[in-house]
Amino acid sequence: MIDVQRLRVLRAVAEHGSFNQAAAALRLTPSAVSQQVAALERSLGAQVVARSTRGVTLTRAGQIMVGVAESVAAELEHAQQQVAELSTGRTQLTIATFTSGGRLMLPAALTQLMAAHPRTVLHVREGEPEDTLPLVRQGAVDLALAYHFDGPLPVGPAPSPSLEWTPLLEDPLHVVLPPGHRLANHDALDLAELAAEPWVLGCLKTEAYLRRYAEHAGFDPEIRGTTTDYFFARSLVAAGMGISLIPSIALAPEIPGLSTVPIKSRGPIRHIGVATISGRDRPHVTTLIRSLREQAMRHNGH
Repeated sequence: MIDVQRLRVLRAVAEHGSFNQAAAALRLTPSAVSQQVAALERSLGAQVVARSTRGVTLTRAGQIMVGVAESVAAELEHAQQQVAELSTGRTQLTIATFTSGGRLMLPAALTQLMAAHPRTVLHVREGEPEDTLPLVRQGAVDLALAYHFDGPLPVGPAPSPSLEWTPLLEDPLHVVLPPGHRLANHDALDLAELAAEPWVLGCLKTEAYLRRYAEHAGFDPEIRGTTTDYFFARSLVAAGMGISLIPSIALAPEIPGLSTVPIKSRGPIRHIGVATISGRDRPHVTTLIRSLREQAMRHNGH
């Protein structure tokens, strides 16, 4: 029989990358963490972590067991929620969201949810997909409004429990230009036309994708500023620091004088959707996803 506490410890080691940091998170000693991992390895007859002076990394067996640990944690959390609902008659629902998507779609969707299920107790957590999607898999949140570009969902290495992805809308990135810019009257722009421009960006991931697309276009972009807020980035564009690359849903509210121009052909796109754990039948989650779909359709003008 596999000890659940040992799985919990292994999951913390995988998350933090070292016995010392996992011990601090679990309020244990590093020796206790090492002993728990060693005991797990003895019970499995396989090594789950590779130890080195730079920390620890998961072996393939370790990755499998972290996936099991995620499943166990999610099921225990789900069971605890169900028991609490039996005793209180109220459903606790925790929702994670990234900032711009939450601002656009979540308030109206939550209003519809509360109208349909008025005894729901809502909790909202803000975060980027690489942080919130693992929380769905762990059972810490019930649903995540998230996005990804042209790569896979950033859910981490463990394969289970599996996530169900419900697409909502495509969110293309646009070039934002300062007042009086020479390219402001163009119907669309090729990134190669922007090779000599300085950039101010509102997201580190946007910078990574800009560099990737710029490489295909044959230039190395000059990044003069990176923020964590798209409105702040547009404010810096208005101040003349450079141009920016902004998702369409983050273009409101308008800043006077700025011009927004789409990118020619198929430029970088954020794919926005909802992540839940597969196979869970929860009416509250179903209602919220339906409401988010309605908000996405309104944004698309359907």
